[in-house]
Amino acid sequence: MLKTKGFAAQDATSALGPFQFERREPGDLDVLIEIAYCGVCHSDIHQVRNEWGNSVYPMVPGHEIVGTVTGVGEKVTRFKVGDLAGVGCLVDACRTCDSCQQGLEQFCQTGAAMTYNGTEMDRKTPTYGGYSNQIVVAEAFTLKISPKLSLAAVAPLLCAGITTYSPLRHWKTKSGDRVGVVGLGGLGHMAVKLAASMGAEVTLFSGSKGKEADARRLGAHNFVLSSVPNAFQNLGGSFDLIIDTVSAPHDLNQYLGLLRVEGAMVLLGVPPTPAPVSAFPLIMGRRTLSGSLIGGLPETQEMLDYCAEKGIVSDIELIPVQQINDAYERMLKGDVRYRFVIDMKSLNG
Repeated sequence: MLKTKGFAAQDATSALGPFQFERREPGDLDVLIEIAYCGVCHSDIHQVRNEWGNSVYPMVPGHEIVGTVTGVGEKVTRFKVGDLAGVGCLVDACRTCDSCQQGLEQFCQTGAAMTYNGTEMDRKTPTYGGYSNQIVVAEAFTLKISPKLSLAAVAPLLCAGITTYSPLRHWKTKSGDRVGVVGLGGLGHMAVKLAASMGAEVTLFSGSKGKEADARRLGAHNFVLSSVPNAFQNLGGSFDLIIDTVSAPHDLNQYLGLLRVEGAMVLLGVPPTPAPVSAFPLIMGRRTLSGSLIGGLPETQEMLDYCAEKGIVSDIELIPVQQINDAYERMLKGDVRYRFVIDMKSLNG
């Protein structure tokens, strides 16, 4: 077994702190990665604080992982020692169901193995995430990382990047499309960058006037201050696609009315309570209200290659792991532009 250092939550109310545990030795088809950086996703807070009701402790969060390969199994063919590699939200799946066969492992019909707060496919061995110095992952769930980009700023692409890239690809965003993005946080800022890179005319909706300059810097062509009266006047029927990244309660119906005929609104955020949805905005334009998760392994690799080609990374603030509890509190206040990334070398500090 491999002695591993990490930061963990011991229960729903405790601060994260140092935690030592063991990972398995790499098997014939496994890759051992020395973790350099791990992004901090808002879902880490939900899970650590058991806000979704499914938390298992001790918990080592983190599913935006990048680092260097330090060991490979005898049958590994895609990686060698010294390669850059990444791990996202999944570390395994059944690989045989219809979803897995289509490269949609995130929708594995038997339940995928999540990178943390889950179990391996044996349904017994707990999974521990990227707030740690190393991880062992099956080659099939390990991603290639280009050396062209800042490694630290690539880390959030493994969740925030693919979560926003996937709906843009699914709804075939192209040059000339009009895309709305609701909210400018970790997800929203990536949605703006990616949609703009695909040639779309991007409009950012935010309740904060202070987000306008950043929205335009990131690639938004238009800005709508959603908190003022008549904000949506004259925008009805304007958008091909609206990507909603907000996890706070808000009115979905006012955005549905902004879609063109057969336009789609995609939910990426997870508000704490169900939202009422009127049938009329959907019926009157054959519009779609949908949701999207992350992407499967093929699409995630496609996204990483696309971002390397286009020079797209996340806007980050690099922190030592010892500041993670403060970072959580800052995230809850919206005080980050736009993703914290942990320098895992700080585990040795």
